[in-house]
Amino acid sequence: MSARFDMMSNDLGKSLGKRFAGLSMLLHNAPLPKATQELVSLRASQINGCGFCTDMHTKDATAAGETAERLHLVAAWREATVFTPAERAALALTEEGTRIADRGVVSDEAWAAAREHYDDDQLAALVCLIGLINAANRMNVIARTPAGIYQPGQFASVS
Repeated sequence: MSARFDMMSNDLGKSLGKRFAGLSMLLHNAPLPKATQELVSLRASQINGCGFCTDMHTKDATAAGETAERLHLVAAWREATVFTPAERAALALTEEGTRIADRGVVSDEAWAAAREHYDDDQLAALVCLIGLINAANRMNVIARTPAGIYQPGQFASVS
C-alpha cells in the first residue's frame, strides 16, 4: 500500500502535525499510566483499522517494556486475564468511545467503571486520549499512511 498524501511534506499539514504532536505530548505527560495510554491507543487503532497507528503503538509499548502477551491480547481483552481492573475499564471506555456510531452513546456502566479507577486528571487525559487517537486513526486511514515503517519515538522531536 502506498500513501495517498504525506501530511508532513505539506506546510499546513506539518504545522497541524506539530500541534497534534504537542497535544500528544501533553497527554503522554499526564498522570494516566503509560501502559494504559498505549493499550487504549492500540485498541482504538485496531477497531478503526489504522495500520500505521497499530504499528506505532505496538512498537512504542514494546519499547516501554510492555509484554508481547498483553499486546497480543488487547483485541480480546474481555477474555484475557492479563489486564488489571483499571485497564479493563479504560479499554471498555475506549471501545464505547470509538464505536459511538454503533450505539449513539457511551454507557453509564462504562463511565462508572472508569470513574471507579481514575481521578479527575486521569479521566480528563483518558477522554482526550480516546478522542485524539480516533482523530489520528481517521487522518491516517484517509491519507492511507502505510504501516510497518514507524520507529519508536519517531515523533518525539516534532512537537
